[in-house]
Amino acid sequence: MSDIKLFESKKVRTHWDDTKETWFFSVIDVIEILTGSSIPKRYWSDLKKKLTKEGSQLYENIVQLKFEATDGKKYATDCLDTPNLLRLIQSIPSPKAEPFKQWLARVGYE
Repeated sequence: MSDIKLFESKKVRTHWDDTKETWFFSVIDVIEILTGSSIPKRYWSDLKKKLTKEGSQLYENIVQLKFEATDGKKYATDCLDTPNLLRLIQSIPSPKAEPFKQWLARVGYE
């Protein structure tokens, strides 16, 4: 089940996986919120390279899910579950990181 959650009026595309009983979150949406970047895809691309060089296993945990974009079409989007998303958030310097983690915890219990 795909859904849109709001963090400080910003949209985060999510998907509940019944089999794994876990939420998946659009990485691009989260990066846009944390960085304020106008090009979150580029930020994510650069960050993936950096994390891979550092030996991070995060890339192996990415799941591609189809989410609706602003143009109304569905595109494959990099997504992470909550534990892996928390690891990602730690690698992004942002004053919104802590409030976002608290929001993420609430979403997980809903």
